[in-house]
Amino acid sequence: MPGFVLLVRHRDDGDDQPGVGFTVSKKVGNAVTRNRMKRRLRALARAALPESGIAGADHVLIGRPGGNDIDFAELGEHLDSALKRAAKKLAAKP
Repeated sequence: MPGFVLLVRHRDDGDDQPGVGFTVSKKVGNAVTRNRMKRRLRALARAALPESGIAGADHVLIGRPGGNDIDFAELGEHLDSALKRAAKKLAAKP
């Protein structure tokens, strides 16, 4: 996805709450830019994970360069589609 990368891993610990983590490297920009990107990723996760997140899995959002330039609503659509693809891939694994 442009703007971020989503990694999802099933925990197998019996807890159905989805976990979430964020990372934005120095390649994205200076501290102000990285913090803005993390705030946007947190807001996206707060909105999408309760209903679209995968139960019992850890979700990691990695900010990419240019992610702050993308419209917030468009990033939300990208996250929804990435979550659907991740759910499909995890369901296909034995």
